[in-house]
Amino acid sequence: MLQTLPIRKIIHVDMDAFYASVAQLDNPELKGKAIAVGGGGIRGVISAASYEARKFGVKSAMSGRLAIKLCPELIFVKTDFERYTQISKQIRNIFHDYTDLVEPLSLDEAYLDVTENKIGLPSATLLAKEIRQRIYDEVGLTASAGISINKFIAKVASDYNKPNGQKTVNPEDVIQFLEDLDIRKFYGVGKVTAEKMYRMGIFTGKDLKSKSLEYLNENFGKSGDYFFNVVRGIHHSEVKPNRIRKSLAAERTFSKNLTSEIFMIDKLELIAKEVSKRLLKNKVSGKTITLKIKYSDFSLQTRSKTLPYFVSEQAIILDTAKDLLFQEKLNNSVRLLGISLSNLNTDLKKIKKEDRNAVSVQLKIDF
Repeated sequence: MLQTLPIRKIIHVDMDAFYASVAQLDNPELKGKAIAVGGGGIRGVISAASYEARKFGVKSAMSGRLAIKLCPELIFVKTDFERYTQISKQIRNIFHDYTDLVEPLSLDEAYLDVTENKIGLPSATLLAKEIRQRIYDEVGLTASAGISINKFIAKVASDYNKPNGQKTVNPEDVIQFLEDLDIRKFYGVGKVTAEKMYRMGIFTGKDLKSKSLEYLNENFGKSGDYFFNVVRGIHHSEVKPNRIRKSLAAERTFSKNLTSEIFMIDKLELIAKEVSKRLLKNKVSGKTITLKIKYSDFSLQTRSKTLPYFVSEQAIILDTAKDLLFQEKLNNSVRLLGISLSNLNTDLKKIKKEDRNAVSVQLKIDF
């Protein structure tokens, strides 16, 4: 049965090089210069890079040592999450002047459903432009935006005219837009999946669309349904103002590799303290405690234990993490430790399931 779905107007706002831009905002002497947030020291890893640094190939998750080789003039600045959070709240206050349907993905990006907005402006394109201008005028930072009929297309579109730009994909243009799209730009297609698709002759959305649901399920498992639907413009996920948190974690990278469990206890205590602090701040608790161990050869190991009750107390988290640490012998010296809690009490809330059988109908509409 054909079901006509209401055309939604979704904006995805993505701040431009947020952490680096904040550093340049707070220190005008850094404007126009290649900077990296984090990454300082022998073992540092970069959290973000300015657009000036990106021209040299510097990017997030890169080691500071490699970054400085690519860009000898690179300036390292410290992370300041308190400041990022402060500015993020300012930006979200602007969002809420237009709609209460705001779903933050992180400190620097969010979805907005403006189908029915507070100022009664019918054009989502003009709304996005106004929101971006207000962010610049009131906060001093630039943002990019994608505008379309669902979250998937809006997120893809927001990356098109970065930095400080926006792109609208109108309802009547959705299918052509997706067919022409490079498979690497599909949200949810990572490097490994893209390489696999290339080997199968899938280079664009049109190539992906030519594959049957059975073929996609056979080759990509649970993601098969997702790929089959999104390439046809079908993505019914609603903008959820209160996203349900699935896990909460903290971790530390060490300046020198640790060779004995004894030396790791103090580190675990600090990490457990931070995790407990975040749990209490978010008013959540969890049952499953996972210890993350990254060795000097960059191999990764996780050890988990599920308790019969929900916890958020530092002492219990630390004791469980220590038990997991001594559970088996270490494979090598350790460069990073992390603790996460999952199976949170937020999981008790029921999440509305999407209607997977609905078929979208293209309509001409003011966008």
